[in-house]
Amino acid sequence: MKINMPVANEEYVLLENDSLVSQTDLSGLITFVNADFIRVSGYSEQELIGVAQNVVRHPDMPTEVFDDLWQALNAGRSWTGLIKNRNKKGGFYWVLENITPIVANARMVG
Repeated sequence: MKINMPVANEEYVLLENDSLVSQTDLSGLITFVNADFIRVSGYSEQELIGVAQNVVRHPDMPTEVFDDLWQALNAGRSWTGLIKNRNKKGGFYWVLENITPIVANARMVG
């Protein structure tokens, strides 16, 4: 498993109206991020597009959470869960993730 570094014990608290949005392809590579995602993660759009979504994975998160997530998505189901993410400086932030497969022409595309 990839361990993202650095890791710092500094929490970033999201603003009340923050809505982090990202899209990935079927391999988990980021294809879109919104301005809130960019600001909170600390990465630029250029640093995020085309890289694995797990770039923001915090090492405190159990791998079983992501196994469950991918099992649901691969079955065509949505998934919701509380996730601790890591920003570029190593700090962390909590998000309630709602992940939904993207379907086009009756095929999952993202």
